[in-house]
Amino acid sequence: MTASDERELLRETVSALVAKHAPAAAVREAIQSERGYDEALWRLLCEQVGAAALLVPEEFGGAGGTLADAAVVIEELGKGLVPTPLLGTTLAELALLAADEPDAQALARLAQGTAIGTVVFDPDYVVNGDSADIVVAATGDRLIRWSDFVAEPVATMDPTRRLARVRPQRTVPIGADPGIADSAAILLAVEQVGAAARCLELTVDYTKQRVQFGRPIGSFQALKHRMADLYVAVQATRAVVDDAVTEPSPTSAALARIAASETFSRVAAEGIQLHGGIAITWEHDMHLYFKRAHSSAQLLGPPPEYLRRLERQVLNSTT
Repeated sequence: MTASDERELLRETVSALVAKHAPAAAVREAIQSERGYDEALWRLLCEQVGAAALLVPEEFGGAGGTLADAAVVIEELGKGLVPTPLLGTTLAELALLAADEPDAQALARLAQGTAIGTVVFDPDYVVNGDSADIVVAATGDRLIRWSDFVAEPVATMDPTRRLARVRPQRTVPIGADPGIADSAAILLAVEQVGAAARCLELTVDYTKQRVQFGRPIGSFQALKHRMADLYVAVQATRAVVDDAVTEPSPTSAALARIAASETFSRVAAEGIQLHGGIAITWEHDMHLYFKRAHSSAQLLGPPPEYLRRLERQVLNSTT
């Protein structure tokens, strides 16, 4: 079985788990829970899929996979806005693996899913910060492990992603930062593409059901063109993001984040418009995608910041 076949099997497995254990009603229940995610589903993902072990080398109790393997799971979870600590845990694993002396015990616990990890880029908005056991801060050139810290939840617009304000009390430098922020940007872009694709699917399905003037609104030519344009935008963005996953770099990470943020925000906004007034009600899921689109675009830095980074990289490469 090729790597591509294995990833497709992984995708199908995660998709089936999400369909069974994380429908929209379950997601809403999870975001209201104490930890902000379904702990039973998290155990299933770790025990049956090995979701938290994909990037960890076998010598540390992992599966010895690549960024592309982790991306498959993160995209599938992103489609359903499924809240889990996978993104933060995966980034913490990358940070610990980059340490001068990797903490084998911590990596094993993260790989098993018995410990939750996160990486701090902005201490005021840390993904899974209030549920994390292992915290590493990426300062741009160094990685600092926060061996003791305090965390408090932060109120945000997006209820599907729990953020926290985290402050260190005791820290230990562990090594040079190889570019964890770029890995974070790529994985977040993967999640955004998955969510954008699912948001578009929901919109297309609705336009097939909503009837006006005796016809489904999706049969009107003007709406067909709009949805076709959105489909092209999602597929074009997916190509950019896939390139970044395959060949990670500061440039590909910036391109992926810019494209994914703009596309997801566009698809979500069009989804709101095409659903009409029902889309902004709490009972409908579309507003959750709209909120996730805008919150994700600001997480780890807004698109204009990545545009400036990209500009600096281009200028540096030509001088």
